[in-house]
Amino acid sequence: MDERETWRSGYPLTIPDALLQTEAMQRACATRNFREIFRLVNRRTGSSHAVIASAVGKMTSARVSDIIRGVRGIRGQRVIERVADGFGIPGEMLGLPPRPWEGSPEGIDGTSGARRSVGAATNPEAEAPDDTSADVRSTIPDTPDSALLPIVVDGRMVLVPVDRKSLESRGLGSLLEQLVSSGSPEGNTAPSTEHEIMRPLNRRTLLKGGFAVTAPRGTSLENLQRVTAALGDAHRHFDGTMAEYFRSQLETAKCDDGRLGAQKTLPVVLGLLNIIEQQARDVKPAVRRELLSVGADGAEFAGWLYRDARQPDVAVFWYDRAMEWAQEADDPAMQGYMLLKKSQMAYDDQDAVRVLTLAQAGQHERWHLPTRVQAELLQQEALGCAMLGEPLSLIERKLDNARELLTRAADGGPSGLGAYFNEHTLLLRNAVSYTEAGKPGIAADLFGEIISAGMLSHRDTGFFNARRAAALALSGEPDEAARVGAASAVVAQAVQSERTIRVLGEVLQTLSRWRSRPAVREFREAFRAA
Repeated sequence: MDERETWRSGYPLTIPDALLQTEAMQRACATRNFREIFRLVNRRTGSSHAVIASAVGKMTSARVSDIIRGVRGIRGQRVIERVADGFGIPGEMLGLPPRPWEGSPEGIDGTSGARRSVGAATNPEAEAPDDTSADVRSTIPDTPDSALLPIVVDGRMVLVPVDRKSLESRGLGSLLEQLVSSGSPEGNTAPSTEHEIMRPLNRRTLLKGGFAVTAPRGTSLENLQRVTAALGDAHRHFDGTMAEYFRSQLETAKCDDGRLGAQKTLPVVLGLLNIIEQQARDVKPAVRRELLSVGADGAEFAGWLYRDARQPDVAVFWYDRAMEWAQEADDPAMQGYMLLKKSQMAYDDQDAVRVLTLAQAGQHERWHLPTRVQAELLQQEALGCAMLGEPLSLIERKLDNARELLTRAADGGPSGLGAYFNEHTLLLRNAVSYTEAGKPGIAADLFGEIISAGMLSHRDTGFFNARRAAALALSGEPDEAARVGAASAVVAQAVQSERTIRVLGEVLQTLSRWRSRPAVREFREAFRAA
């Protein structure tokens, strides 16, 4: 605290390190929840509304009160910067460049211009580069006027010189020194960041660990140079082609997800989203809308990854960001699609009414949705009806209508809204609906039929085996449920799918009356290992 107070000499308010390092403050900063940030500063430091208003500047006590009560919010970049400077929140915690007060003129470590975050003082190893990055850096000069942009090509890190001032002026300075090879064929990530990436709501860690640009196989040097040029001069180089480039990166990450899991996929996705958000500020309106349309797709995917990691509050943040960007991009189909995703997330919380009403809202014609998404929404509506105890005849009629609609959908490519929703996906979702409708025997058979076809990804096989185990347990087949559950637990451990683990925990509860059976005991041990 003494060191940071020295940096902030002359500032009227500096919140203590003990508050900055709490999970509540890190969560609030990660999601830019300024209502919670102001509430924590008010209650944990005893600062009055007047003191807070004075510290932030250009703000009244009444506005501070409105922010804490949730009546008003904070969105402007300049206001966010004033909050960081007023409270002494390091820039990286709020997704900002390092603030002017972060570091003494001579540098904390004796190097001119050096800056360190609050956490670095207590964790000196956090800033140390790994051996691989040191070896790669030695092959390309890093001068005061240039910096090195990390790009992964065919699993190998390549550092490309980029104008340092141009990047740092756009808040991408932290990108330059972080090497994360999540896009390699083996899905490796830097050992020092892989565990931290999934630490709940630690935006500082995500920002520090996630900003590598992963280039697809076969990417030419000319294309890589175009990417780095675009990052250095958004006005001249960011156009539709660059939006397509980012979309291709996103599709690559989506393919990796089913094989590698959320932990290894998140760094690349978060890095892409940060770059898109930063660069969308500096382009013409038409290009901004195109970039934000890609960003909305990526934000939805980030929300899904956090759902799989069982971090629902962060998932909600990204789903809301996806909706906001889709609205600004004038992308009605993505807006309707996000209603479907929110309905599916409501199922995670077993909120039956929201499952139904969100699915129904997504079916409005204003969204101009692809046929596959319309079919998925109709199936989701059937699930909501099942959860609310509607007659089986009504549920099955909606499921039949969804299947009929799906048969009319034109065959599309591997990407696009609803491209994943096919006959197999529909049957898997139908099985979930039958479980909720009190017909677990039908559900177990459907799950078994699709899983045995071998069409699912590694992660999805584990998840739907967990669903199958739940249906078998409800059907009174404890030994088979335990066997399937144990196989699912192995996959859940490998890809670290917290969503799968949650379902398996529910299966164990259902099997509690058969706890003494050998198969159930083996399943319990496999679950504990996961």
